[in-house]
Amino acid sequence: MKNAKLRIIVILSLCLFRFFIKGKATKKIGAPRKILIAQMAKMGDMVCTTPMFRAVKANYPKSKVYVLGNGINKELLDWNPDIDRYIIFKNNFFETARILREKNIDFACLTSPGFVGLALLYFAGIPLISAPEIKNGFSPYETKSYKLLRKFVISAPHYMGNYAPREYLKLLEPIHVFAEDTKKHLFFSSAGEQRVSDFFLRNNARPDFDFIVIIAPSAGNKIKLWGGNKFAKVADYLYRHYNAKIIIVGAKNDTEHINEMLCFLDKNTKVINVAEAFAIDELKALISKANLFISVDTGPLYIAEAFGVPTIDIVGPMDECEQPPAGEFNRVVKVKNRKKPELHIMNARVYDAKEARRQVEEITAGMVTDELNKLVDALKKRYA
Repeated sequence: MKNAKLRIIVILSLCLFRFFIKGKATKKIGAPRKILIAQMAKMGDMVCTTPMFRAVKANYPKSKVYVLGNGINKELLDWNPDIDRYIIFKNNFFETARILREKNIDFACLTSPGFVGLALLYFAGIPLISAPEIKNGFSPYETKSYKLLRKFVISAPHYMGNYAPREYLKLLEPIHVFAEDTKKHLFFSSAGEQRVSDFFLRNNARPDFDFIVIIAPSAGNKIKLWGGNKFAKVADYLYRHYNAKIIIVGAKNDTEHINEMLCFLDKNTKVINVAEAFAIDELKALISKANLFISVDTGPLYIAEAFGVPTIDIVGPMDECEQPPAGEFNRVVKVKNRKKPELHIMNARVYDAKEARRQVEEITAGMVTDELNKLVDALKKRYA
């Protein structure tokens, strides 16, 4: 804790020194040649950032788009033609600042509040920077040091309760990009697609004929966990009523929750467990071939949305208006007796844990299968 505080003090002191020498990062620029978008959050948030890359390229097709984020999200964005380079931030502040400085970036924006992220952009000497200012709610990520540093850049209002991908697009307005299109964009390699095709062949699954349903029974944020027994009931229902080809996905950290689900399955229900079997490239290709994706509000669900795959999002304590997929073939399941959602995109840290768990635990398997039946009926009408 002391080291963390000392680090913040050192970085803030350096930024203040730079301010007295160079001033604010609010300089007027012409058509930007190099643009950096910093998304330091997780997979689902990064998928919801992809409309920004497309908006920049639509307005400045000759510009170079750089993205700053974690290593997993680099794999997520591989093959995206809207991105020229991905820069991995490994918590190495000065080394990353040096890399950014060498790129001579004209404009940068930070998608979510965070002192280190904003300090990194400012210390790198980027002349024009925008960063979010949270409205209509509280975000613990807006620390005193962040708010101080935000005075040196352009503030863009981010309204909690509004659709986050559209709020992100406001960050581009300082470079005269005014966009409303929030369609997500992901891509995979031909090699990854071939490996998935081989997988289907080995498992006697036909994407053009079978009803392929992917279930992700775990979540990165454990407060969202729904329970393996309930996911098992949904899988049993899918197999019994729709003869679905059910595929279970997850990462290494999800093994416990996947095994829990498998233990509760009816002995006659057949599933294919591919947890840890695929790299991110192959996972994208796999999800793109599905007819339905079911999970709590977690990263792979947004991959499904990006490829137009129908989804059922067991939102639990999340605000269903802020980020979950929304469309004719995207359904959310939540309890009706909640006064307000406990978790938000800009506040997944300070909440009533007991109430958050209640908002998850009171969702029954029957509530999910009811939405499933409605969604299947809608899909039948679509293809009738």
